[in-house]
Amino acid sequence: MRRPEKGYPVVEGKLALLQAFMAAGIIVIGGLVEGYGYGLSLGTRWPYTRNIMGLAARGDPEAWHRLLATLLGVNAVILWWLHPGSLETGGLVLIMLTALLGMATLYVLAGKAPAVLQGLHGLLAYSTLIVYLLIAYPKGSNPGGYLATSGPLHSFFLVIFMGGVVTGQRGFQRPIGVFTFPRTLAHWMWTLHGLSVLLFLLTLAYFMPFYNVAFLLTLVQVALGVLVYQTVNAQPERPGFLVPLHQLLTVGTALGLLFGWRIPVPFLG
Repeated sequence: MRRPEKGYPVVEGKLALLQAFMAAGIIVIGGLVEGYGYGLSLGTRWPYTRNIMGLAARGDPEAWHRLLATLLGVNAVILWWLHPGSLETGGLVLIMLTALLGMATLYVLAGKAPAVLQGLHGLLAYSTLIVYLLIAYPKGSNPGGYLATSGPLHSFFLVIFMGGVVTGQRGFQRPIGVFTFPRTLAHWMWTLHGLSVLLFLLTLAYFMPFYNVAFLLTLVQVALGVLVYQTVNAQPERPGFLVPLHQLLTVGTALGLLFGWRIPVPFLG
């Protein structure tokens, strides 16, 4: 089948933007799943379970997470058919890999798989968001080159990966544990996550005044991350709204990076 030629760029742009919105929505809903203890509400059966539509109607965020991921996949196939370019192909592959690791994440939460798989799941989810934003809003003539050479973006991806590992390491409805010096693997993963955030801040500082919105959001995230840590330890079953808020601000950081958002702040240039 041949793709339609007339009006194609407009159609592709709108579909890619829809993909980006859905990818961001899935990330934030994933935060709701963790924040309100729904991680294993559908068990380890994936991608669907009995009466998933009824569960979605009753507000189960894990059901919405899976249904929206399905729509993301369907739209990715349509977009790839319209234009099977490198980014569209990459986006489709990322969605398939993210879906497979979504299944693996359920086993991570159940304590049957290593936490690194949840880190990879988060990394692929944010990579999907970035790829479809690049289709909708290309960075110059070589968006793929931007992905390969952007130091701040690579540092950001490290933060995302380590954040997912922290979540996976604590497992389902378990605390990280209060500590002064790391003793358990969960403690070490949280410490490494903090060091990755510090590296990201230093990278953004090097490129100042570019990305100063991302820099400011990351500073806010540091404070919010400490609150999430305390809440996870105090209420590991339902740490609450701080978790999806953490993800929402991280999505904002990704947008600030991609678009190079800047606001006039005297001490940041």
